[in-house]
Amino acid sequence: MSRALHQLSPRAKGPFVAINCAAIPEALLENELFGHERGAFTGANARKVGKAELAHHGTLFLDEIGDLPLPLQAKILRLVQERQFERVGGVQTITVDVRVVAATNQDLRQAVATKAFREDLFFRLSVFPVEIPPLRRRRSDIVALAEAFLARYGREMGRKGLKLSEASRRALLDHSWPGNIRELQNCLERGAILCSGTQIEPDHLLLSSGPSSGPSLGDVLDLSGTLTDVVKRASGLAEEEAIALALRETAGDRAAAAARLGVSLSTLNRKLKAESAGT
Repeated sequence: MSRALHQLSPRAKGPFVAINCAAIPEALLENELFGHERGAFTGANARKVGKAELAHHGTLFLDEIGDLPLPLQAKILRLVQERQFERVGGVQTITVDVRVVAATNQDLRQAVATKAFREDLFFRLSVFPVEIPPLRRRRSDIVALAEAFLARYGREMGRKGLKLSEASRRALLDHSWPGNIRELQNCLERGAILCSGTQIEPDHLLLSSGPSSGPSLGDVLDLSGTLTDVVKRASGLAEEEAIALALRETAGDRAAAAARLGVSLSTLNRKLKAESAGT
């Protein structure tokens, strides 16, 4: 999503620079973001340019920003507001022309309430929030995404013609994907590595055996509001599960799934679009 936003923006000709705030130790994160001057610390024998500077005239993508340490949040706020920062060990203020895009799987409002995330940074980043439903609620996207990832890894590994077997498609549709897109990416990369031929089988994907059981209705149902509200939400969840089951049983074939459900293909497509939009 972040890369698509960059490619479709006026900054498309500029760099797209990404950093995962959860994957880098806190002691090194500031250095990765802002760089350092020569002599800033033992072993700093040369100046290093950080991600923020590398993204000049482009987009800086801060993944898992909910894991950003509080001391660094103030510096990110300054970068977002003033487009300025100093390298570690430096006194010169550097100004960059960069757009900051951030993502997280955490509830940042709750993090603000518990003082784990700065309120001013939260509101500064929330200029145009986009909520992406979890993969388990976008069953119709799973096979298409899997094939795209498989094609990418095939190119990177010099493996032409990699494809998913029908059994693999069913296994992917059966899985609940608690790790969302990253889990799917890892799964397909693993499959490309383990497959010695061209057809990816379920054994290559190393998914948990059997269908992954998602949360029960009682686990996810919101009991707020009137009984009518609760019943309406329960009906919506039941419909989502019925559609997901039909797609699993037809290996993602929407026309066959629509026939299985006794609705037209246009009706099924409309419901899937509404489900993907979270409405």
